[in-house]
Order: sequence, then C-alpha cells, then structure tokens
Amino acid sequence: MKFSVTAVPISQSKARLRVVGIFRKRKLSAAAASLDEALDGALSSTLKAGESDGDADSTLLIPAAAKGMPGTVLLGLGPRKEYNAKRARKACRAIARVLTERPGDSAALAIAELVPPDHDPGWLVHTLVAALGDAAYRFNHYKGKEEVPPVRLQHIDLHVNEDQLEDARQACLESEAILAGSNHARDLGNTPPNDLYPEALAESALDLAKQYRKLKATVLDEKALEELGANAILAVGRGSERPPRLVALDYRGAGKDEAPIVLVGKGITFDTGGISLKPGEAMDEMKYDMCGAATVLGVMKAVAELKLRLNVVGVVTSAENMPDGRASRPGDIIKTLSGQTVEILNTDAEGRLVLCDALTWVERFKPRAVIDIATLTGACIIALGHQTSAVLGNDADLIDALKKAGTASHDRAWELPLWDEYQEQLKSNFADMANIGGRPAGTITAACFLARYAENYPWAHLDIAGVAWKSGKEKGATGRPVPLLMRYLLDQAAAK
Repeated sequence: MKFSVTAVPISQSKARLRVVGIFRKRKLSAAAASLDEALDGALSSTLKAGESDGDADSTLLIPAAAKGMPGTVLLGLGPRKEYNAKRARKACRAIARVLTERPGDSAALAIAELVPPDHDPGWLVHTLVAALGDAAYRFNHYKGKEEVPPVRLQHIDLHVNEDQLEDARQACLESEAILAGSNHARDLGNTPPNDLYPEALAESALDLAKQYRKLKATVLDEKALEELGANAILAVGRGSERPPRLVALDYRGAGKDEAPIVLVGKGITFDTGGISLKPGEAMDEMKYDMCGAATVLGVMKAVAELKLRLNVVGVVTSAENMPDGRASRPGDIIKTLSGQTVEILNTDAEGRLVLCDALTWVERFKPRAVIDIATLTGACIIALGHQTSAVLGNDADLIDALKKAGTASHDRAWELPLWDEYQEQLKSNFADMANIGGRPAGTITAACFLARYAENYPWAHLDIAGVAWKSGKEKGATGRPVPLLMRYLLDQAAAK
C-alpha cells in the first residue's frame, strides 16, 4: 500500500473512490462542496433525500454516475463543534474499514478539514495511515485457502490545502516507515515457533542488515556467549535444542562520536515456563514472548527506511525456554555477565535473565540512553489491562519523553514507581538476588531486578505484556510499541 500527498483538488482525482467528510445536519465540508459542484449536485441531492445525516463514523457510498468514473464515499463527522481528536481517530478507522473492504485498487481522501482543533495535518496523516495499515494487515502465509478476501487497495492519495503540503508530506514519509516497521514486527510475532527460533530470529536481523547498508549486524552464538560469560542467557536456553543468540544492529545516522540510543528486546521465541511449567491453556500464545525483540527489529527497519539522523543500536537477546534434563532448575544459582549472582526461584521468570546480560553487554556502546522492551510480566496485564504499556526507569527525563511520545502516537505508556523499598522483595539467602519477588507488585519487582544491571546509564523499561498481541477471535501481534518508540526517536532527532 502506497501513499502520496497532493494539493490538487479532490474533484480532479481519477481514483476509484473519493472520500469526503460531512458534518452533522447534512453540512458539506469545503472539499465536499467542491466535489458536489463537479458532480452537478449529486452529493447535495443525496443528502436532501435523507440518505445520510453526517452522524459520526457513518459512511455512505454513492456509486459512480457512469462506468469508469469514480465513486464517492461520504464520511460522517458528527457535529462540527464536537469534532476532536477522539472523533478523528474513529473517523479514520471507519474509512479504513470501508476502503479495505471495497474492490477498488485506489482511493483519494480529502483530509484538510478532518484535522481536529489543536492538531496539525501531520497528526492526521499519521493517524490515518496507521488505521489503514491496521485494517489492511493480513498474515496468511500458512493458509492454503484464502478465507479473508484480499485487500485490493494499493494506492491512496491524500488531498490537503497548499499550506498543509510540506507538513503532510513529511508525516506521510514517517508514517509509511512506521507502518513498515510495525508490520515487520507483527509478521515476526505471528510466525510459528517451529519456524522462528533463536537462530531464525538472528537470521531475520541479518536479512535487515543486507537490505539496509547502514545497518551493521553482530551475532553472538552459543560459543561466543560462553566465552563472554553471559551465563544468564545461556541458563534460559539450556533446556532447548535451539541454542540462544544475542544480536546487535548498529545504525549510524549521526556523527560517529555521538552516543547512541540503545534498544534492547526480549526474544523468547517460545516460553513453556521451563521446569516451572506454565498451564497448558493458551500456551500457544507464548510464541509472542519475543515481541520485544520483534519491536526492536521493526524499529530498526523504520529507522533505516527514514535514514534518521541519529545513532541507534538495536539489540535482541533470544532463547527458547524449554524443560529437559539440561534445563535450569528452581534453586540453581548463576553468575551473570555483570558478576552479580542470581538464585533462580522460578524458571518462568526467564525474560529478566536474558535481558540482564544484554543490559550489561550494551555498556560497550557508551549509550546516551537505553530502553528495554519486553513481554515481561502477567502482573502488568492485571495492573493496566491491554490499553497501555508500563514504563519504569532511573531517569525522569527519559520516562517523560517516552510518555509524551506514547500520547502523541496513541501508543501510550503509564509510569509505575521504582522505589528502593521494592528491592527488598528480591533478597536471597544464598545469592546477590532472587529472580522473583513474590506476587505483590510483580511488574515493579521485575523492573527492580533489571535496574541492578542498568546503573551506568539512563535507562527505561517498557513492559508490553498487555499490548504486544491480541487474544481470541482477533488473535495476532499488534506491532506495538513500534509507533511509540519511533515517535520518541523522531522527537530526539528533531531536538538536535
């Protein structure tokens, strides 16, 4: 799906469908009025006949007057005085549903007047592209028969006013890259674990480095991890026939001396819980335990697409958590890459183990900030549901920047406390710390564990357990929080 931005009036578009907004009480927007004139009053006649009142999120298809001519969709916007960002998001989703269900391969949308108060055209472009991308996404790679009709829509023209052109075009470039990164993350997340295991995840990172010359890949295999002393990563992967991997994609879009922003993603390609075996119900969804890693690779794809003027390093730490005779046991004590020791009380708290060695390893990059992304705790879903990620960290400015980016991208994060008192729950009689802190404040104590390995740089932790995938009828990876992280990186590039 390709997007383009133009200031040519929508009445001159040759697309198969033209979309214009109407406000409540049959009031045509300026673009709709112009198109109505070009159609000899066809739109106003339809409204006078009572076919639509412009109710919010309603859509009305007016067929083409003659074969080969464009059809028109009237998009209801509700009362003009009540039109705001929330309404605009709903309107974008409504039109995305219509366009992706229609057989046409092209569409034109008049978006100049869809911009809500206190927002700019760029915001609307980002919102609309994200809605269209979400509605058009399909993962049919393993289906022998097409059950859902394919999306035929290939090209969308976004019509704006002349003074909105520059802002809208830049937003279009950004939003297309973000969509590509989000879809890449979704594809990885939806791939079954028999095809996506640590080595395969590393190969997907290498493929990105082949596709984008500015990405330089480093892969540490099992032998390299042993030589390094990354015993926490190795302990998690010990029960699997698929050995663990640590992968880095280094992107240099700024001066070589500029400190990079480092993203670290948890990549447990399947999580049985290990010896602390999970319940069987919905265990198939544990293929999504690598969505943190998928997010990092999706972000790196988007960064490379945009040729962002930043230095960014994406790190994936990956293992498969399986139970067998070699698997780690509750009661084992391991020495992590940092030199700190951990008593493993529950092998299902494995994500923090693969992350802790990676958080130590990334010190070599002398980062200006480190953000880890992980489907880390079920407690996060209990606390925050499926609407928002949790964010915790040791740097208030970094956390505030991530929250701001989440609000702007509508891929939100909510801060939880990281007070020293919670560290008490990680005490061990036999090691420097335990890998779990009990049931209370599970999301917080998991972050407290990671904080012990992130003391040498500004750090934030995103727990995405509630947002990385959907269950039930709509089961599938969401691509979140690629939009949040890309908005953060774009803000950082703009602030230079």
